[in-house]
Amino acid sequence: MKNRDTPYRVGNTTVTKVAEQTLRNVSPAFLYPTSTEREFEAVGARLDPCDCEPNGKELVLSIHTWVVRTPRHLILVDTGSGNNKERPKNPIFHHQDLPYLERLQQAGVRPEDVDFVINTHLHVDHSGWNTVLRDGQWLPTFPKARYLFATVERDYYSTPASHNDANTPNLGVYEDSVLPVIEAGLVDFIGPEGGEYMPGLSFMPTPGHSIGHMSICVRSDDEEAIFAGDVMHHPTQVQRPDWNTVFCEFSGGAVASRRHVLESAAETNALYFATHFPGSSVGRISRSADAFNWNYA
Repeated sequence: MKNRDTPYRVGNTTVTKVAEQTLRNVSPAFLYPTSTEREFEAVGARLDPCDCEPNGKELVLSIHTWVVRTPRHLILVDTGSGNNKERPKNPIFHHQDLPYLERLQQAGVRPEDVDFVINTHLHVDHSGWNTVLRDGQWLPTFPKARYLFATVERDYYSTPASHNDANTPNLGVYEDSVLPVIEAGLVDFIGPEGGEYMPGLSFMPTPGHSIGHMSICVRSDDEEAIFAGDVMHHPTQVQRPDWNTVFCEFSGGAVASRRHVLESAAETNALYFATHFPGSSVGRISRSADAFNWNYA
C-alpha cells in the first residue's frame, strides 16, 4: 500500500487524497444493522490491519476529498462535512473546527484554482465544504468552480419529501451547504440518466444509499478509475455486498447499485477510489467464483 499522500495515476490524470477526519471505534453492529457478530468475525478475518482497531472488533472509517488533476482541470470529488455547521442531530459534525483548507493548501490546492467540485450525493459528510461561513453568511468555498450534483438529489433534499426534517442527521445540509452555491449560479445539474459530462469524465447512476447517488468514472489513456462515494463505506461490503449501512436510505437500490459497481470494477480492473475506506482508500476489486475481493493499492 502506498503512502496515503502519494498521488495515484490514471493515464495522464493524478489523484491525491486530502483527509478531513478519521472516525474510530465504529461498531459493526451499528454500521450494519442486519449483520451478526458471527458474520462479522468471518469477514473480519480477511480484513487489512488498517481496516479495524487493534482489537479487531471495531472499524475505522475515513472522511476525505479526492483531488483529481487532469492536464486541463482541477477537480474535487466530495467535500467532507465542513466547519461551523449546525448539526445538533449529528454531534460528530456539529460546530467542527478542522484544518481542512490548510490541508488542501498543502496539497497545492487554492480554493480559487478549483475548476469543478463534484458531490456524489448531498449527505452531511460529502457536501459540507461546499461553503464557508463569512460575516454570518454561507458563501461558496470554491468561488470559480462549477459544482456538479444530481438533479434528483436537489429535488429531494430541498423538500419535505426527504429526510430533511427535525429527526434527521442531515438536517440543515441543503440550506447551508447546497442552496448557497445554487443561488450563486455555480451549479451544473446532472440528470438521472448520468452520462458524460466532459471528455474523460462521466456520471454513473448508483441510487440507493441516497435517492440520486452518482458514481464518477474517469478515463485517461485507456486506464479507468471509479469514485463510488457511499456505494460502499468499508471493505467489509466487498465481501458482503448484501450488507447495507445504517445510513442507506433505500435498501433495495443500495444493494443493486453496490453489486453493479463491484461487477463493473472487477470487469474493467478500474482503480477504485473509496470515500470512507481507511488506509490509502484506493485499491482494486477482483472476482473469484461468486465472491469479490479487495486489495489496497
